[in-house]
Amino acid sequence: VQLVESGGGLVQAGGSLRLSCAVSGRTLSNYAMGWFRQAPGKEREFVASISRSGVITSYAESVKGRFTISRDNAKNTAYLQMNSLKPEDTAVYYCAARLNSVSSYYTQYSYWGQGTQVTVSS
Repeated sequence: VQLVESGGGLVQAGGSLRLSCAVSGRTLSNYAMGWFRQAPGKEREFVASISRSGVITSYAESVKGRFTISRDNAKNTAYLQMNSLKPEDTAVYYCAARLNSVSSYYTQYSYWGQGTQVTVSS
């Protein structure tokens, strides 16, 4: 399974970005998807996850109400819509995939993208 993120960039506080994660090599509908992020000097942290069908979603408290995870299995792509961005959202964002059920633990994901930088200026 190959994952490729896109959509990162530099944005002012209060702005929005939409990250995409294109999956190839396997059928996306077999995989739960997660988004994680890692800021310099910090551990990788959970941002959001979505079940295979898209019915079940979960968010970190720090992004709840601002970020929305979604997926389009027909396009083999997962998304992370990020609104009301804050400087503390600055990090490298990674998408990840795992067979079957969702998880908020990065150690339980088998497949990872290369990451995309998101920088929020104040």
